[in-house]
Amino acid sequence: MSRLQKRYKEEVKNSLRERFKYENSMLIPALRKIVISMGLAEATKDKNALQDCFKEMSQLSGQKPVFTKARKSVANFKLREGQAIGLKVTLRKKRMYDFLDRFCHIVSPRIRDFRGFPAKCDGKGNYSIGIEEQQIFPEINLDEVKRTQGMNITFVTSATNDEECIELLRQLGFPFKTETNS
Repeated sequence: MSRLQKRYKEEVKNSLRERFKYENSMLIPALRKIVISMGLAEATKDKNALQDCFKEMSQLSGQKPVFTKARKSVANFKLREGQAIGLKVTLRKKRMYDFLDRFCHIVSPRIRDFRGFPAKCDGKGNYSIGIEEQQIFPEINLDEVKRTQGMNITFVTSATNDEECIELLRQLGFPFKTETNS
């Protein structure tokens, strides 16, 4: 069991139960999965871009990513149906907690001019952020990076509203902006 998962079971669950006064233990919010995705606009021009990003995504996530393909052709974008246009990986259980722990304590402080992430969810208990470059991850060898590539990271929780989601992530160690940092 990872360090963060153990902390969730022993401390965070009890804290959330006291704060939100849950009658049933199944109502306590939990982190369900983390989805990391990259959109590759360069993939139509450069075939090596897909392979480079595939390698980097597998290094930082610890598992093999899946190619996302175009659903339909769009002539203005020179896009054909079935063409690979991105990558995504879904992390669950131990890998999810390990990634969140590394992201909060190692990766986030490496972001330039970092003062915390905004505390805004999607209204359904999920939190998404955009990262501008993959070079902040220590798993990636900077000498082999040919181009900077951004990514989206979505934290899917079982929370029913934004307040529960933000509190869950905050107690797990997620670096949100404080009121004085605004």
